[in-house]
Amino acid sequence: MYNTWGGPMEMATDSGAEDDTRSRNLDVDRASVKSLEETQQSWLLEPKTKKKKKEIDLGCMVCSRKLFLIIFGTIFAASAIVGLSILIWKVAPRKHHRPPPLDNYTVALKLALKFFDAQKSGRLPKTNNISWRGTSALRDGRDAVGGNPTNLSGGFYDAGDNIKFGFPGAFAMTLLSWSVIEYKAKFQAAGELNHVKEIIKWGTDYMLRTFNYTSPNVDYVFAQVGDANTSDPNDHTCWEKPEDMDYPRPAYAVNSGPDLAGEMAAALAAASIVFKDSPQYSRKLRTGAINIWTFARDKGKRQRFVANIPEGEVGFYNSTSFWDEYIWGGAWMYYATGNNSYLQLITNPSLAKHANANGGGPFYGTFNWDNKLAGAQVLLSRLLIMKSPGYPYEQLLREYHNQTETIMCNYLPQYKKFNVTKGGLTMFLYGKGQQLQYTVANSMIASLYAEFMKAAAIPGWKCKGVFYPAETLNNWARSQINYVLGHNPMNMSYVVGYGKKYPKQVHHRGASIPKSAGRVGCTQGHKYRDANSPNPHILEGAMVGGPDKFDKYKDRRTNYEQTEPTLVANAALVGALASLSTATKTGVDANTIFNALPPLFRAPPPAPEP
Repeated sequence: MYNTWGGPMEMATDSGAEDDTRSRNLDVDRASVKSLEETQQSWLLEPKTKKKKKEIDLGCMVCSRKLFLIIFGTIFAASAIVGLSILIWKVAPRKHHRPPPLDNYTVALKLALKFFDAQKSGRLPKTNNISWRGTSALRDGRDAVGGNPTNLSGGFYDAGDNIKFGFPGAFAMTLLSWSVIEYKAKFQAAGELNHVKEIIKWGTDYMLRTFNYTSPNVDYVFAQVGDANTSDPNDHTCWEKPEDMDYPRPAYAVNSGPDLAGEMAAALAAASIVFKDSPQYSRKLRTGAINIWTFARDKGKRQRFVANIPEGEVGFYNSTSFWDEYIWGGAWMYYATGNNSYLQLITNPSLAKHANANGGGPFYGTFNWDNKLAGAQVLLSRLLIMKSPGYPYEQLLREYHNQTETIMCNYLPQYKKFNVTKGGLTMFLYGKGQQLQYTVANSMIASLYAEFMKAAAIPGWKCKGVFYPAETLNNWARSQINYVLGHNPMNMSYVVGYGKKYPKQVHHRGASIPKSAGRVGCTQGHKYRDANSPNPHILEGAMVGGPDKFDKYKDRRTNYEQTEPTLVANAALVGALASLSTATKTGVDANTIFNALPPLFRAPPPAPEP
């Protein structure tokens, strides 16, 4: 018999133990209940309880404890690895990669700038790096001739003497500023940008003291402090360190001087571009440039500045004309201000004619402190080939450009415009002393013009139908500067401190008298001047006057034409060295000089006459 559930009705006969066991096994004897309905199964079989996972409440989220430990462990391990790596990187010895050595031109450039520190007059800053120089000439300007007593301390001594000449001094500052405008990146790479700007500022600060720079009606300007022939004792009869000077130092003012004032305007205008990142000082320089330019252009004051100084002083820097300063200064005024009136002036055919821009004479194309025409022509060629201002300026600018190309041809030895020594030195003013100053000045503008052509994507230029690549000018300039640095028949570097062999008896008062000698009087210094022994102080960076036409050089202090350095020569040397330096691979800065210029719109040409 079966019950309603399908099971037998008989009673079990197993032992009690077996009954207990079977009773316990009912829970797991699933085969016996497979045929039951789902509901019935649910009565007999409880669902299997899942093991509860351990969880962690992080506040913002709840996650598995195991997952949390994995994440935390990973972060901790990664942090430990990174921290250990940083620690090892910091404490482990490393090989320091030194920058490549400076090229010869950059080494010489750094030296050449030191010369200006040795030439400083006035109260020297503690940062001045010439140990044997000190504060000097603080009373300059009190003994004024032709003007009111004023503070004329500061500035630079011109050469181996202790006179401050305004005309070549201003030209030196113009050249330094031009170099910085074109080659700022190279000065920076050489670590000399702040240094050269400090030198320029030392010169322009002094320049602003020499006239009333805030007045649009300048009455006079001081042209010179100290003399060499007019009084006795003077700077040439005495051989004293600047710090020991006790003889009279008259300051000569002039009430006309288009040449001097034109050059000062050029210097202040060019410097205002250099200091454009210091707006207040740049405006100050520009104001001074505008006012001294007005003085230069005054029709009632067009006597050369040397007409207003004592006759005995004329021979040192005798300016022969002022028309070249009008073009040169006017070009810098245009670049500094952007005022088209300056461009209209310098592209006036009458002005070009007065300046003899079309050529002629044995010294045409020789860039120097007395003749700025070649430099002005290069500056204005830059404007033409890079900006092309068009009518009505283009015609004369193109003439300046053609004249520049002729000058560049004349530099090449094969055209025999200038004498060349057997050793390869181009003699621009044949038969005159101090030849190297002309060599480096013309090397500077030749190399600059080559870089202008490259920046304007002009491959070169023609000389009498023969095409020359722009690099030809760089190569010529390089040959001249290499001569200066020691590639010459004397195997001597003419830059003091450069190379193994260089002048030891430089014609220079401060460098020739030992600091340990104490105060040395006017004539007491003659024994140091006349001694045939090296200077006790090395006048680092000074470029001497140079060899004669036979490539010979006599290293004696008394041989001043060959052994005396000058401010203006070193400024041109800096420009040439900067141009040839490979401190960076960049050429000229194509844009900075044009920053003040307004957009140049080409006006239509006038209608033809019927």
